[in-house]
Amino acid sequence: MPYVVALSGGIASGKTTVTNLFAQLGVPIIDADLIARQVVEKGSIALEQIAQHFGKQILLTTGELDRSKLRNIIFNNAQERIWLNNYLHPLIADETQRQIAKQQSPYIIWSVPLLIENNLHNYADRILIIDTDYQTQLERLQKRDNIDENLAKNMLSSQKSNKERVSFADDIIVNNGQLSALSSQVEQLHHKYLILSHNANKS
Repeated sequence: MPYVVALSGGIASGKTTVTNLFAQLGVPIIDADLIARQVVEKGSIALEQIAQHFGKQILLTTGELDRSKLRNIIFNNAQERIWLNNYLHPLIADETQRQIAKQQSPYIIWSVPLLIENNLHNYADRILIIDTDYQTQLERLQKRDNIDENLAKNMLSSQKSNKERVSFADDIIVNNGQLSALSSQVEQLHHKYLILSHNANKS
């Protein structure tokens, strides 16, 4: 098994940008968001169960999941969000472990938006948190998803605060919007993780 570095951060903190920078250095990325999409693909048992719970309204005419509609439901109803997380979490966890076990690299980046919220941090060897100020996140989220401020705030409030998230970190990347600064931080951490993974494999 490779050394597992779990990467997390709030919505619109820059997780995709950071994981892309690690990928450019040849580091395998295990993306929880991508796996979450894979387990609810058209025709899957999971999608069928979700449609039974929420109703056919959350399906597109193609039979695929209407993510926008489902998002509006769960971010305006905490109980429905809890139900969905409880149902999907074991499926995502199983697929994640399967994908990690296949990797031959010294270390991998495991990108998990709800790492702390879902108590997944204990499954990683090291925790990397992307820290971004709240106002920047709020503005990015509204622009990225083309949503109003109220929904953006609800989405942010469903997660841990940056302060809480950072308290779990072994390493922190500060994302102030400058790509050159991000690249420098990622390169430094890459060398650090190669050493840590080497030492872990020796012990």
